[in-house]
Amino acid sequence: MAENAAWPAIQLGDLTLATPVMLAPMAGVTNPPFRQLCREEAEAGIRRAMASSAPDAPSPEPHAPGSYAPAGLWVCEMITSRALLERTPETMTMIQPDPSDPVRSIQLYGVEPKVVAAAVRLLIEENRADHIDINFGCPAPKVTRKGGGSALPWKLDLYEDLVREATAAASAANRGRDHAVPITVKFRIGIDAAHETFRDVARISEDYGVAGLTLHARTTAQHYAGHANWDFIAELVDSTDLPVFGNGDVFDAADAAALRAHTGCAGVAVGRGCQGRPWIFYDLAALMHGASAQRRPTLREVAAMIERHARLSVEHFGSENKAMRELRKHITWYLKGFAVGGETRHSLGLVSTLEELHERLQALDLDQPYPAAAEGKRGRAGGEKRPHLPDGWLDSRELTPEQAARIHEAELDISGG
Repeated sequence: MAENAAWPAIQLGDLTLATPVMLAPMAGVTNPPFRQLCREEAEAGIRRAMASSAPDAPSPEPHAPGSYAPAGLWVCEMITSRALLERTPETMTMIQPDPSDPVRSIQLYGVEPKVVAAAVRLLIEENRADHIDINFGCPAPKVTRKGGGSALPWKLDLYEDLVREATAAASAANRGRDHAVPITVKFRIGIDAAHETFRDVARISEDYGVAGLTLHARTTAQHYAGHANWDFIAELVDSTDLPVFGNGDVFDAADAAALRAHTGCAGVAVGRGCQGRPWIFYDLAALMHGASAQRRPTLREVAAMIERHARLSVEHFGSENKAMRELRKHITWYLKGFAVGGETRHSLGLVSTLEELHERLQALDLDQPYPAAAEGKRGRAGGEKRPHLPDGWLDSRELTPEQAARIHEAELDISGG
């Protein structure tokens, strides 16, 4: 295959990202076992690229622990700042790192500036993170109807206060460290076509020392419907000096190359495109290091990955039953396009033990090659939806006294998005 020009590394404050790819957090998906599989695929893609283009390339210069991400950023599921401060058992499990990842990346969700700042301080002072991303992109109604996620940037005073408090907390907590933990933000174009917010987000973020931006090129109203409008990513790249990660409709390496060519983005964030397909990061990492390698596993290889995913999940959750429940949706995604049969798919969706999983996978026709039907889009797109927002939210760019008094409720009973 033809070789490509390697993508430049990204600098996020003191953090060097040698492979400019980010795993976009997904609730119930991007836990440590899945992140580990994705990271390992990226590392294999890098080895493939290095072997084909520069087999004797020197090793990178030594970096302080946590300051060099050779294969990308593997961001954990979105966690709420309040739950982190309360140290709820579920949250403390969610922030457990992939043990072999050199850079621990955590995404925070929050709406109260002082609460988010306290969560940032906790993560840095207790040495639990090397990179913190703050979520302003979640379109889930349970989040936006209380003013959180992608609804929040409409309120300029709230967004500015939150970013100022978070970056100030990071700056204070970083004093005396070998390297500073950078803050990045993820956001959408806006609420809808008539209420765009991404320009304000970029301006305010840059003013207060945010290290990088990720734009999902859809509005809240779009959720995941239609096509991401990459023109907005291009506009953002042209308007800021910060590194920009483009997000939206990257389902293979060709999409990543097209996104970069169209927008000039520094890096790519991948969400739904990796569901049941961690090997997409093999292709992306190879691309970003100058090769055009593709990984197309047989069903036997996919079955082996499912079983490894299952074993890692049992280790992570400490419960075989819990691990199998969490794995079921992944099995459906892993088997997309393969000739398995409805009854067998259904039975695999009910597995409750490692032994049962092994037996049902071994009963498949494992010699099947990777099918063309497994390519393309992943995840549910749906249609556009009316954004769920607090009463009167769009009437002003500033919080009313009533909205300010109730904003703390936006962090209660929110488990993901």
